[in-house]
Amino acid sequence: MNGYYRRYLQVFVHFLPIAIALLRDQRRFLLFGPSRQVSTATHRDRAEQLTETMLELGPAFIKVGQVLSTRPDIVPPTYVEAFSTLQDEVPEDAGGDPLTVVEAELGDEIDLETLESVAGGSLAFVYTAAYEGDRIALKVRRPGLVSLIERDLRVIRGIVPLLTMFATERQRYSVENLADDFENIILEELDFKREASIMAEIGANLTDNERVVVPTTYDELCSERVVAMEYVDGNKITDDRALEAVGIGPTEMATLIARTYLKMSLVDGVFHADPHPGNLAVTDDGRLVIYDYGMSQRLTTQEQTDLTSLYRTLVRRDVDGLLNTLIALEILDPTVDRAAVRQVLELVIENLEGRSVVTWRAIITELFAMLHDFPFRIPPNVMLLIRAGTVGEGVCRSLDPEFDFLGVTRSFLVDQGFIESEFEALLSDIRTDLRESAPVLARAPARFDTVFGQLERGELVVRTDPVEATHGGDPAVGYAIVAGSLFVAGAILTFHELPLEGVSVLLALVFLGQYVRRRLAR
Repeated sequence: MNGYYRRYLQVFVHFLPIAIALLRDQRRFLLFGPSRQVSTATHRDRAEQLTETMLELGPAFIKVGQVLSTRPDIVPPTYVEAFSTLQDEVPEDAGGDPLTVVEAELGDEIDLETLESVAGGSLAFVYTAAYEGDRIALKVRRPGLVSLIERDLRVIRGIVPLLTMFATERQRYSVENLADDFENIILEELDFKREASIMAEIGANLTDNERVVVPTTYDELCSERVVAMEYVDGNKITDDRALEAVGIGPTEMATLIARTYLKMSLVDGVFHADPHPGNLAVTDDGRLVIYDYGMSQRLTTQEQTDLTSLYRTLVRRDVDGLLNTLIALEILDPTVDRAAVRQVLELVIENLEGRSVVTWRAIITELFAMLHDFPFRIPPNVMLLIRAGTVGEGVCRSLDPEFDFLGVTRSFLVDQGFIESEFEALLSDIRTDLRESAPVLARAPARFDTVFGQLERGELVVRTDPVEATHGGDPAVGYAIVAGSLFVAGAILTFHELPLEGVSVLLALVFLGQYVRRRLAR
């Protein structure tokens, strides 16, 4: 526990300067004084300083930054942008020598003299080695990492009450939920057996796509601390020369990336949630390679349906559908003021339509920023999907600055049958309107027959109560009202197979004549 307090103090000291600066933004002299305006450049400097601090504090805090990059409801856009650049670049000797894990786990299976280091991440290090005549890759968890992560998780939980003291009610709700969700995400990422299983499942799902490579796993070598996989060499996805060498345009590769991730999340229900440039590569024959499946997730069938609905409603600007989807995903509480939220969502769509370029990041940022008055949470699966979308879109736009993510999404949803083309959508809306109107139209003749019978028997009385007492009145107004009603009825009855509209119009003319006669007689 002494280690806990020492670590707590270390973390506290690292974050204290930034915390004081943020508090002074609210009260210039901490406990009193007016708020102060801070320039975007200053916030950008602070965001970069925070990013460096998280890198210094190690794996758990790197993951905190990566998760926060998906939470525009908590973190301002400038900080979201900075945190989204956090990648798992850590020296090999940080947290202990991974070679000791290789020796313990695979010392009898592979020739340790063939090991060659490749890269270091916040949770693991990657080697290549010879195995049964092939070159394989080994992702090795850093030794002693679990105890360090668990200690840092306790520290983070100890810091949360301090954060909530200075947070608004809305932010407090989000921060408390984020602490629970973050713990689940990082503990799952530490389980390398789970990663190997998800990796194999994603590989099976994408096996029909010859343009995408998911390295094959060697199950007999995998364990809770090691993922053994096929070694697939590739050039960094953002290397323009590598794409030119294989004859693939940036837009073509960006489209392949976007459609691959849409398929994983919406069709297969198992997706890779960390598509930063370090995890994507292009092979010498022009195929897309996806590495590192630690930050991945499985979705339930219902979650797939709801997430598909989220994309569909955003693409079609369907406010009511979007509201229902946010409730279904448990982002909003079912008891939320639907009328108020609907107004906010209409404003979100209006703001987005006014922009020349609409990105996935802009949609998410605008959506959650506008929902600030309504307590909401982002479940872990949705959080990871948001990360996959925002980080993946960033890669696509680095390849092609004009890349239309929404256009590609719409095309994918149409191809998969999730939404109709524009013409089919119009026909669908017409069919829906007709289907809803049919029962009313079918009952209309019987209702009009009842009304006509009451008119003939003198049983129908139109009575109006004036708001203020009047002297006298105009008895002809009743004829005008009935005449207008019959004209409307005639218009409706034109859709009926029987020529009932003629009778309605004839009666309307009779009452109109009575109205004119009474008016002239006055």
